[in-house]
Amino acid sequence: MEKKSTYKPNTAISIYELFQIFPNEEVARKYLEEERWKGIPTCPHCKSQKTGTPRGNKGYHNGYYRCKDCRKEFCVKTSTIFACSNIPLNKWFVAFYYMVTARKGISTLQLSKELGITQKSAWLLEMKIRYAMSSDKYKYLLENDVEIDETYFGGKEGNKHSKKKLKQGRGSVGKTPVFGAVQRNGNAFAFVMPEVKKRIIQTVLPFIVKQGSTIHTDEGTHYKGIEDLGYKRKSVNHSAKLFVKGDSYTNTIEGVWALMKRGYYGTFHWFSKKHTQSYVNEFIFRWNSGNCKYKTMDRIDSLLAGCWDMIMPYKLLIMS
Repeated sequence: MEKKSTYKPNTAISIYELFQIFPNEEVARKYLEEERWKGIPTCPHCKSQKTGTPRGNKGYHNGYYRCKDCRKEFCVKTSTIFACSNIPLNKWFVAFYYMVTARKGISTLQLSKELGITQKSAWLLEMKIRYAMSSDKYKYLLENDVEIDETYFGGKEGNKHSKKKLKQGRGSVGKTPVFGAVQRNGNAFAFVMPEVKKRIIQTVLPFIVKQGSTIHTDEGTHYKGIEDLGYKRKSVNHSAKLFVKGDSYTNTIEGVWALMKRGYYGTFHWFSKKHTQSYVNEFIFRWNSGNCKYKTMDRIDSLLAGCWDMIMPYKLLIMS
């Protein structure tokens, strides 16, 4: 009897194969139309499916439609992150590919080289994609065994220029705090906090973790009292070098932080406080829907699901 192979085939496609799937913008446009409308063009303004083509020959490209109810013209890019973008759609798919397959992320400089666009355009493209990656947040609650923890993003004082060094404080002082929760063998959530305080954590916890779940934490005092919210709590004392106690540990959420820190130190080197949440969204998406166990096109399709009805103009991104 022939022995079955236990080899798990690679779920990723090569960039060469991606070019064959999307050789030009027309193919990419038709793929987007199928993903968004499932074969029936729908007006993004009034949601009517009674559509036709624009009147006359006014230089419209293929893919433009005219709603018979509200009389407005639209295309698959209308009311999406692709709106007002001059970057060809097949180049967008190359950007999608790198954003979901590059485990530590891809810098705007490297992406600009890959796509043949300016770094400014690559930055805008990446920020729009991160905006789409955040669209599925908090639609459901984590449950069963959930680990929660916090981490901090910021440079080390010893590496800073003398003019930028803080005169007082140590450790987390001057850094951006991020709070996260992850369900074992499940999804993760994370968001930037103004400060790590007990009242803030206990306010947001019911919105991300189902009551009755078991929450695993470290010995942080800001986690005390979550039992009063309807949770079971198990903790480990990291300061005493105790990292596992029975089935209680926080190794999973530490893995989420490790993924983010590898991108922070290895690719981006720095997050501005203003855009830290966008980068956090990218890595959380990569942990959830962009996991390597999924096929590449499935990961891209999960990303596309957040592109519709999500407009992110450049002026809004650079607002202080």
